[in-house]
Amino acid sequence: MGLASVGSRMREDIASARLRDPAARSSLEIAVLYPGLHAIWAHRVWHALWVRGLRFPARAGSQLTRWLTGIEIHPGARIGRRFFIDHGMGVVVGETAEVGDDVMLYHGVTLGGRQREGGKRHPTLGDGVAVGAGAKILGPITIGAGCVVGANAVVTKDAPPDSVLVGVPAKARVRRAGEDTRALLTAPEYSI
Repeated sequence: MGLASVGSRMREDIASARLRDPAARSSLEIAVLYPGLHAIWAHRVWHALWVRGLRFPARAGSQLTRWLTGIEIHPGARIGRRFFIDHGMGVVVGETAEVGDDVMLYHGVTLGGRQREGGKRHPTLGDGVAVGAGAKILGPITIGAGCVVGANAVVTKDAPPDSVLVGVPAKARVRRAGEDTRALLTAPEYSI
């Protein structure tokens, strides 16, 4: 990726953050003060090293990023475009996780594994998925495009596109036309 495309991707990330965070005041503020963005930018560097077989430096870099931002993204994870982590502290993204384009995670989200065997162990999130604060999505499952995962939900089964997932364990239901799901992302009362 050339410098021009790196700059273009960074501007795209900043625009995505402005779109999703009503508290964002300026592009400069986002670029300098948003740890979720810093974690994503660093992940791109560490992932490039990872896929080139430079595993130790990639892991060391990801741990440095974790220490600086409070966000742990394994360098093996595949992350799409315009990924936004709001607040970010405590987010964990496992090695075999796959994240589509236009995905948003709130703080405390885990995209984790459930078994010790090798291979695909972490979830796949489709395009446009939003995951609420404290939610845990565990195992080699697929969350379809356009899904909303409620705050503190624990998801261990696949979900079809355009579903709402709430509860422990989470149950999927179809999104209703015109439904405003923003409250599901941060309000703990929706997770029961």
